[in-house]
Amino acid sequence: MSQPIAPVEASSRAAQLRARIDDANHRYHVLDDPSISDAEYDRLMRELESLEQQYADLAAPDSPTRRVGARAHGGFAEVNHVVPMLSLGNAFEGEGETDRERYREVADFERRIEQTLHRTSPVFSVEPKLDGLAISLRYENGQFVQGATRGDGATGEDVTANLRTVKAIPLKLRGSGWPRVLEVRGEVIMPRAAFEAFNERARAAGEKPLANPRNGAAGSLRQLDPAITARRPLAFFAYAVGVVEEGELPDTHSATLQQLREWGFPVSPEVSTASGFDGLIRYYRRIGEKRDSLPYDIDGVVYKLDDYAGQREMGFVSRAPRWAIAHKYPAQEQMTTVEAIEIQIGRTGAATPVARLTPVQVGGVTVTNATLHNADQVARLDVRVGDTVIVRRAGDVIPEVARVVDENRPAGTHPWAMPATCPVCGSALVREEGAAAWRCSGGLVCAAQRKEALIHFASRRAMDIDGLGDRFVDALVEFDMVHTPADLYALTVEAFVDMKRRADERDGTTPETVKQGKVATRWAENLVEAIDKSRASTLPRFLFGLGIMHIGESTAKTLASWLGSLQFVRETPAAVLRVLPDIGDEVATSIAAFFEQEGNQAVVDALLAAGITFSDETAPSPRLREKFGLDVLLDMARISKLGPKSTKLLASLYSDLDALMRAGQAQWIVAGLPQAAATNLALALADPHQVDGLRRAETAMRNLLAALPVAAKAAHLPLDGQTFVLTGSMETLSRDEARDHLEALGAKVSGSVSKKTSVVVAGEAAGSKLDKAKELDVPVWDEAQLLALLKEHGVAP
Repeated sequence: MSQPIAPVEASSRAAQLRARIDDANHRYHVLDDPSISDAEYDRLMRELESLEQQYADLAAPDSPTRRVGARAHGGFAEVNHVVPMLSLGNAFEGEGETDRERYREVADFERRIEQTLHRTSPVFSVEPKLDGLAISLRYENGQFVQGATRGDGATGEDVTANLRTVKAIPLKLRGSGWPRVLEVRGEVIMPRAAFEAFNERARAAGEKPLANPRNGAAGSLRQLDPAITARRPLAFFAYAVGVVEEGELPDTHSATLQQLREWGFPVSPEVSTASGFDGLIRYYRRIGEKRDSLPYDIDGVVYKLDDYAGQREMGFVSRAPRWAIAHKYPAQEQMTTVEAIEIQIGRTGAATPVARLTPVQVGGVTVTNATLHNADQVARLDVRVGDTVIVRRAGDVIPEVARVVDENRPAGTHPWAMPATCPVCGSALVREEGAAAWRCSGGLVCAAQRKEALIHFASRRAMDIDGLGDRFVDALVEFDMVHTPADLYALTVEAFVDMKRRADERDGTTPETVKQGKVATRWAENLVEAIDKSRASTLPRFLFGLGIMHIGESTAKTLASWLGSLQFVRETPAAVLRVLPDIGDEVATSIAAFFEQEGNQAVVDALLAAGITFSDETAPSPRLREKFGLDVLLDMARISKLGPKSTKLLASLYSDLDALMRAGQAQWIVAGLPQAAATNLALALADPHQVDGLRRAETAMRNLLAALPVAAKAAHLPLDGQTFVLTGSMETLSRDEARDHLEALGAKVSGSVSKKTSVVVAGEAAGSKLDKAKELDVPVWDEAQLLALLKEHGVAP
């Protein structure tokens, strides 16, 4: 009976499908830049296969259904595969009441083998279907001589130099008995952890991240410079053999894989054997349950008739063997639509853009949200509301938008921009120069950051509220008993007892004594006492406890020692803060932004109203006289061509900003200021916004200087200007105690060794810092020398 001739509509649709699949193959295999998801590719291929089966005249020899991938070209020599590297037919899960109905394609595959070979429950070699790049490795006399990609199955690319950098690939075979010529086939992959680490570094550096681990493997192997490939953390698993000359292999595939292991090839530990249809489905489910916990991506499992004699009898059809099939899991990438882009605030204040999606099944899970990581990533992808995007979900990794399908973008979309304020508390979102992440500046009032703020405030190096641990903080926040750190000071013994009762009921951990009516309260009394005790604190502890971004203990001590009081810390603008030692642009901006937020100011006021006092508040440091002046003020403005020499000249002639402005550009030039510097200074002082900033900075400097005692002189501490690094453990005092003593003498205690380090104090089990000190020829002291120094200055423990 003759086959029907394809109608015009079917011919047109087949042509469209071939064009789309050819383009997808080219982008995937040649450009390493896939444009559609795996699931969409499979759907297009199955539709084309169906049309070609229905209308034989559509089954052209060059149809994508007759090919494996795209022909290799572009920078690499071609390699002809003596034994073609064919792809496998795919089986998917369908609808049905029984396994044979749900997995009909697997059942048909197994039944054909039974009927052709007249066997019952044939034995199969079963293995994960690795999601990487298929390659061929040729060995001659046990030596690796050539490696190639699969390409279109008949011709691949010679990537020998790059494959030599993959440590998992043996350059010389182990053991003995290998054939003179042995071709081993397998998959180069990028493990999940390595993929995530690579992308994290790329996003932090403002570079394009990889779309998925498969892209990572393919792109790495197709680098023209093997040195780049060598820096990529690639792995390899062998799963088959090709050409074999002058040598024998076992009679079964499973035994061959074991032989390859003995010759030094890595083989997936999940490889096994299974009998009959039921055995195949049991393996499919077992690996499916482990899929998310595997260290690498898989997109299915592969079933291969185990004995080679049976394989030869089954033969091939079209582009695939009849003795093997790939049983695919639900795709880990799918296409869907972006309905909105919202901001999610993390516990540390990081603002992460999140795409709200039209619900889609990805990897067997319904996905409605996907992370966009940061504003730079949104800009790189150019994700917009209304876009069609490819969403990726693998393992325990949060679903992410991998790429945009540009050709599906609707008209009228607009580029996305980071909002100005936090969606939770309304505080400003800020971003340090050069950083990828934006952050909410409302650290003390933002509900999203509440737990973290309370835990940090109560920590030992901050307000030191003994007994207020994570579990109690979780309960206080969950039961809405505390909103800011100031609320802690209103809590009573009764409130804590009630909190614990509710927490125990929630967790099912109510003690038997409580059930009997015996309620212990001593712990609550101790906690209230610890909170009360924390009211008497020091300014550095308090500043550190506020959790201001970039403010560690050392910076808090710098602020306290130079500015003297909390009031001056709150009032000093960023431009003046930058003048203080070790406070750069990012830190100064962070401090000023924190205190500019009304919510943060209100919490600080509430803490003071709760009775917090500082035993160490003083007048500002007399050393500020050496730091302030008109020249410093003008240096803050960073005016082009106006360098330190010019600002010192102006400071020697004019007492303040008003006097400078009254003099004007002509007088500056007469006084010796270069023309270019004078012109730029005049332009700057004509800008009301810039002048306003300079006036605020000048006022802050005047206020600080006015607070100095008239006769006060700068006190120079014995270790001023010296930097110490502590490493290892000490017998007499802890590292925290040693740091406190050194800082009291004016030293800076750093966490890293550099050429500027004055001394490294090395205790027991000193690590890499000691090695670094020796490398840089930095003086190294032992504990006895440190104690002698402290004793010399009267602060020995």
